[in-house]
Amino acid sequence: MKLTLNVWRQDGPGDSGRMVRYEMPDVNPDMSFLEMLDLLNEGLIEKGEEPVSFDHDCREGICGACGVMIDGRAHGPLPGTTTCQLHMRHYKDGDELTIEPWRSAAFPVVKDLVVDRAAFDRIIEAGGYVSVNTGSAPDANLTPVPKDVADNAFDAATCIGCGACVAQCPNGAAQLFTSAKVSHLGLLPQGQTERWRRVRHMVATMEDEAFGSCTNFTECEAACPKGISIDFIAQMNRDFVRARFRDPEADD
Repeated sequence: MKLTLNVWRQDGPGDSGRMVRYEMPDVNPDMSFLEMLDLLNEGLIEKGEEPVSFDHDCREGICGACGVMIDGRAHGPLPGTTTCQLHMRHYKDGDELTIEPWRSAAFPVVKDLVVDRAAFDRIIEAGGYVSVNTGSAPDANLTPVPKDVADNAFDAATCIGCGACVAQCPNGAAQLFTSAKVSHLGLLPQGQTERWRRVRHMVATMEDEAFGSCTNFTECEAACPKGISIDFIAQMNRDFVRARFRDPEADD
């Protein structure tokens, strides 16, 4: 199949960037989207041109590194699918595609389609952990967890930190990511010791970064490749209000 690609090229953070048009005359429909970009880069290298930089790692829909905007949609047109799991058979011969990096002030472009998502790391560092002495592995039934609580915690923990929620949100908000990281620990018994301090610190760090404010567009939920619900944002907001009264450091 033949495709035309309009790819964002940017030499570095200080470069203004530009769209570059590439013709792809021989794309195999069974290729993944990243394999198609590999094919593009092989052709560019053969011609002595600079290949397109893009993030990738596992290519199995697990790590979240592969995110790009495809025709204005994070990870492309399929719901619940990362870019690396999107295949070219979902496009038609002769299609023209526009490929861009995540668009967010909090995710500065490093080069081409690669962005710096270190802001997410700083949110995690602010409290996304449980600092308890675990000792040896406990018996599986030693700490009873209701099934609905375990299911909700697992749903929140499926967040892969790809940034699609931020990229798709008109405000560039990070509430879905932050709430998932807050909730998957805050729901479990092991996370109760630091529950209130955690939500205060992680929300404060999120607000210190260049993210926008959540105004309930719900674009984040629609774009999330793991289908994480905006219900977790409501949970985080409730915990944040309660933390004012429950966290002994709240008045510091």
